[in-house]
Amino acid sequence: MRRLLGAIALGLLATAAGASHATAGHGTGVQVLTVPAPYAKRLLDEGERLIFVDLRPPDEFQRGRLPAARSLPLRELRKRYQEVPRTGRVMLYCACPPEEIQAAFQFLWDQGYRNISVVDEGFPGWAKRGYPVDR
Repeated sequence: MRRLLGAIALGLLATAAGASHATAGHGTGVQVLTVPAPYAKRLLDEGERLIFVDLRPPDEFQRGRLPAARSLPLRELRKRYQEVPRTGRVMLYCACPPEEIQAAFQFLWDQGYRNISVVDEGFPGWAKRGYPVDR
């Protein structure tokens, strides 16, 4: 119950901050919670402990990533999904077509994750704004 309330609160908070929802394919009707990069940056600036999960290939991750991001390449997600924390505010991102990140969100949702969202525009949008990048 506490987890459900946390997920609802996260959704309401992100929606109020300009987040949007997109349907995650497969006819399930599950809404992908997307969070604008400026909102995620603001949370970081305010000291929020965000857990960024980078779904890009390892070589792209090595060239630059969001602060303290964890690497979990999209092609390995089905094998390694249990490495995604089930608590805390987890934000997925990549530099892939929207359908791929939506499928990743859907897969994690189907595995019972309710603490996940997607950084809108992924790594390219974050970097384009000049936000901090770890190397």
